[in-house]
Amino acid sequence: MNTKWEFAETKIKGLYEITPFSSDDIRGNFTKDYSKDAFLNNGITHSLEETFYTRSFKGVIRAIHFQRVHQQPKLVRCIYGHVYDVVVDLRKDSPTFKQWIGFDLTGENSREILVPAGCGHGYLVLEDSVVSYKCSEKFYGEYDDGIMWNDKEINIDWPLNEIGGIENLIIAEKDLKLQAFIDFLGKEGG
Repeated sequence: MNTKWEFAETKIKGLYEITPFSSDDIRGNFTKDYSKDAFLNNGITHSLEETFYTRSFKGVIRAIHFQRVHQQPKLVRCIYGHVYDVVVDLRKDSPTFKQWIGFDLTGENSREILVPAGCGHGYLVLEDSVVSYKCSEKFYGEYDDGIMWNDKEINIDWPLNEIGGIENLIIAEKDLKLQAFIDFLGKEGG
């Protein structure tokens, strides 16, 4: 099976679901998940500053993370496994402010999402997974922030049944201490 680049903008401005170039043959698969020219031809500027990977076990939830300063637009792809990926629009002047969209990203479907600056991002790991981030801004620990995964205002419908229920969640200490959306609203510049 061969696929060509496909770019689908979502209801959240600047958030794209992307099918990368992929080609199968008797050896296996070749996937090109970033091409400056392909992105520019679709009206998207995304320069790379950092690339990193996370390896996560089934049941891990990574809450809604963002950087307060030097916001980090990122191209996110599940290379191996399966994650339910969520993007929340945190731009106060956006018509889709506080809305979220979920995506099934798998190693098999190779789809990726381009998360724009000003949006929060997190995911629930449905199978042991490796996720790639290609960021157009560096990570700054001092500006790292987030919103609780189960915030009642945002009300994300996580597929917890796919990991056997809430009792099987694996949550980092850092994510247990995140703010509520209402606190994010009250912060200067939030």
